[in-house]
Amino acid sequence: MIRKLKYIIPVVILMTSCKKQLDINTDPNNPTTLAVSKLLPLAEKNLALSFSFGNGTLGGLSQDLATYMHQTTQRGGPDQYGSTGTDFYIAANWAGFYISTITNLNVIISEGTTQGNLKYAGIAEILKAYGFSQMVDSYADVPFTDAGQLLTGVRNPKFDKGSAIYPQLLTLLDKGIADLNNTTAANPLNPGTDDVIYGGSISNWIKAANTIKLKLLLQQRLITNVSTEVNALIASGNLISQTSESFLLPFGVNGATDDRNPGFSEYFASQRTISISPWFYEILKGYNPNIYTGIADPRIPYYFFNQVLPDTPPGNPTEYRDGAFISIYFGSVGPNADQNQQNYLTEMGIYPVGGRYDDGQGAFSSGALVGVSSASGTGAAPYRFITYADVLYMEAELIKTGVITGDARAKLQAAMQESFNQVDYVVTQFVKPTQPVPAIAGTAAATAYINSILAKYDAQP
Repeated sequence: MIRKLKYIIPVVILMTSCKKQLDINTDPNNPTTLAVSKLLPLAEKNLALSFSFGNGTLGGLSQDLATYMHQTTQRGGPDQYGSTGTDFYIAANWAGFYISTITNLNVIISEGTTQGNLKYAGIAEILKAYGFSQMVDSYADVPFTDAGQLLTGVRNPKFDKGSAIYPQLLTLLDKGIADLNNTTAANPLNPGTDDVIYGGSISNWIKAANTIKLKLLLQQRLITNVSTEVNALIASGNLISQTSESFLLPFGVNGATDDRNPGFSEYFASQRTISISPWFYEILKGYNPNIYTGIADPRIPYYFFNQVLPDTPPGNPTEYRDGAFISIYFGSVGPNADQNQQNYLTEMGIYPVGGRYDDGQGAFSSGALVGVSSASGTGAAPYRFITYADVLYMEAELIKTGVITGDARAKLQAAMQESFNQVDYVVTQFVKPTQPVPAIAGTAAATAYINSILAKYDAQP
């Protein structure tokens, strides 16, 4: 018996000492928990992706809605009002919002509250409120109360009425502001670079939260009296009040991490499917007989990039062409709608997606048309949740409708001027192109455009 034990005992010791090392149920490469500081940048980015514009599965809610709003045209379902629930689910919107965004935000709120990390919890509450406001505005009734509870076993969350969700979003924003202002938290860690939106600026987050509240109240003014709440927000002076305070999600430049604006994917997609709506283009050019007739928007070279020159022969018959601008009509089933115009179609420009500024030279190299590519821009245009220009437009509407007092015309003028400032801000602070791009704000062309729109405003009864 002693002889046998001599050989058995070492084996037992070996098995005991290696128990944790051989635990096959613990994968060190896939942790089940993460610090809130690691979850925050991912949740912020995914929130932007959920509502972004892009190609195929890269795009979020804006991908099809931009076509339905006649800003873009697409070959296939959206152009025929043929989008289905699957189209919205497989894109970054529905699945990305509920699985990748809200689940993580809920974890940040829960863990941040439990750990006394209320700055992180407050930011997550504000992001959650904004995200659900967009979902309610788009879909009306959506899962809310049970949403993002995958970790607690909720696989089929119930749908809540949109009208019941909105008041809860205002409460959630107030909770977020209170958490950000809390000075007695047990573990008051301040976000820094892990907050890719505001870099940990608590004052900017509070301004963003108040601005979201203003937007939600404005959207309810036709069904409820919001005058008291709105006037209190305006009087507080604690709204987004300058260009640099705009609520934006920065995207990265062309590089190994490839976190470029999803809309920039049209520049290097193997098959480009999204074009600029001729209807939208004609309004900006002043061609439409009913909307801003004769008033050309000087921001067109920042909005769109023409790959060809006005006299370039088409590669194939084109369906819509105006000089260098080439596109297809919404809903077209004509013979030229499906013509291959990969290097001829007009693309989104530097301001929307970080593409090229249209300097009139087209996408040529050594005299040959080569078309746009991933090297044609940086792709670093940010996703704009709410800008300072949006605040001014909201205030102009609130004055015009009598909710607050003031000069609606002056506020509209300021809003338009800020819209031009926003273009320069995005180009210089985010996109940072290698090509020379002239400033647009304050130019004679910008001033003439603003004055022409104000003349239209003055002519209204």
